[in-house]
Amino acid sequence: MTPDTTRSRRGRRLTLALAAALTCAFAAYTASASPGHAATTQAARLRQLVAQDVRAGAPGVIVRVDDGGGPVITIAEQAGWSRRDHVLTAADRFRMGSNTKTMVATVVLQLVAEHRLALTGSVESWLPGLVPDGRDITLRMLLNHTSGLFNYLNDPAVLRAFTGQDARVWAPEEVLAAAVAHPPLFAPGTRYSYSNTNYLLLGLIAEKVTGEELADLVQQRIAGPLHLRDTYLVTGADDRDNPTLAHGYEPDATRIGQLLPPGTSPGTAFVGPPRPEGYVDTTNVNLSTEWAAGAMVSSARDWARFHTALMSGRLLPPAELQQMRTTVAEGPDTPNRSYGLGLEQVDTPCGTVWGHDGQVPGYSSEGYTDSTGRRTVSVFAATIFGIADPTTSAAHKAVVNAAICAMLDKPVPTTETGPR
Repeated sequence: MTPDTTRSRRGRRLTLALAAALTCAFAAYTASASPGHAATTQAARLRQLVAQDVRAGAPGVIVRVDDGGGPVITIAEQAGWSRRDHVLTAADRFRMGSNTKTMVATVVLQLVAEHRLALTGSVESWLPGLVPDGRDITLRMLLNHTSGLFNYLNDPAVLRAFTGQDARVWAPEEVLAAAVAHPPLFAPGTRYSYSNTNYLLLGLIAEKVTGEELADLVQQRIAGPLHLRDTYLVTGADDRDNPTLAHGYEPDATRIGQLLPPGTSPGTAFVGPPRPEGYVDTTNVNLSTEWAAGAMVSSARDWARFHTALMSGRLLPPAELQQMRTTVAEGPDTPNRSYGLGLEQVDTPCGTVWGHDGQVPGYSSEGYTDSTGRRTVSVFAATIFGIADPTTSAAHKAVVNAAICAMLDKPVPTTETGPR
């Protein structure tokens, strides 16, 4: 799930203030010509940056980097106070937020390849009467966020559920009703605006065409064949008190107000048991409002395996993979990012990467790969707003930048001067 961010995706992420721009500017880097020595230096630099991130306020950080040749780098670091809840490891399960969209899009494109769905097919043809202008909204528009539909996380009632203030379990149809009670943002197909409502509809359509539940489709078509033992879609509130799940945290009501974007509903705060350093434990906030838009659980290793299978063509035929990688511009606020069908292309000084990011209460995840799937990187943080203040945001961004550069076998940044 990805609410509004400080990347100024106003329609995209209502509650997220984390800057995740993947840019870096760095001084000259000197290392031995020995590949083994270079890899050791990269790992040491990453560990240093992750430790700085935690010292700056991040409750916990997981990093996994595979450059496709050398040893895989895995790092897990956490604040001392959080160890009472859970000892963090690089193998922990993690709530993936809007990274879910890449997996849901893969299921939909598999159905397109099987001629059971068409990218030009309308929402109305599968879900008659549920969506205004449904005859004019195609599956492609849902997949690449050009439908114009209101983002349901901007609805005050849904936002209360997202933050844990409303603990009841929401059905997808209830979330959809909250979304379509708001007018569309623009005519279908005329521009881009990130909306979680799009993927709620895609989940309902996939279930309608197959007669299977979306969680089962993910298991049958992706997680099972790839032996992803840590990957599953949460339905309702069925994932509480999971001992293999990393704990997530958000700033408490006293601290959160200064970190929220302007225009956020008054009284917005996360609910959970109090923790040191002004946090609450949000691990058990239910994910029922996220579903097809953001309720996936996985691990860094599983997600890397998924990315490798996807980009190498194991999960989709060439035609559908090409469609997935056909992008639209996200807008002037993020000129280095463009959106395909559930997959983002991100241009960084160290090279172009593909993937997604995601946020749900207590969890921020970024997963990227090169164009072949041979190289993969994951950076997970056990918070959204705990890394939103300027100091912590800069420290976390430095980790993401360094991890991407290490994945692409480029020099790890030695200084960070902020986004372009």
